[in-house]
Amino acid sequence: MMPKSKPFTIRLSEEVGGWLERENRRTRLPKSVLLESLAEESIRTRRFPGIGFRGPEHSRRAWVIGTGLDVWEIVELHEGKGRERLLAEHNVSERQLELALSYYEAYPREIDEALEENARTPEEWHEISPSVIPSPPAHS
Repeated sequence: MMPKSKPFTIRLSEEVGGWLERENRRTRLPKSVLLESLAEESIRTRRFPGIGFRGPEHSRRAWVIGTGLDVWEIVELHEGKGRERLLAEHNVSERQLELALSYYEAYPREIDEALEENARTPEEWHEISPSVIPSPPAHS
């Protein structure tokens, strides 16, 4: 968690204020949290043109626009297949790969957490959420 800066006051347009009000009611998140989240995503998309964010409020993920892949997925493919094979087998350009790797370099904790979560076994998922049923062992 990043330390907080000093508070300051801003005046929002009616459109932005109305949107924050509606999102506050819908998500039950404080308006300050919503606004900070929007500002952080906006900063990251300006720092890394071609990166977008998707997913629910509690689990927003960086993705590379034009690929359909989250940054963590491209990083995982790069680590597993290597650069040449990833570029040859997937709809990812060199620029998009470099963008994903640059984003990972800037925000390694975020991407490493997504990689770890994806690496969980079915049994681990079952322990977290009993409704997830592990596949039965394959018979030989």
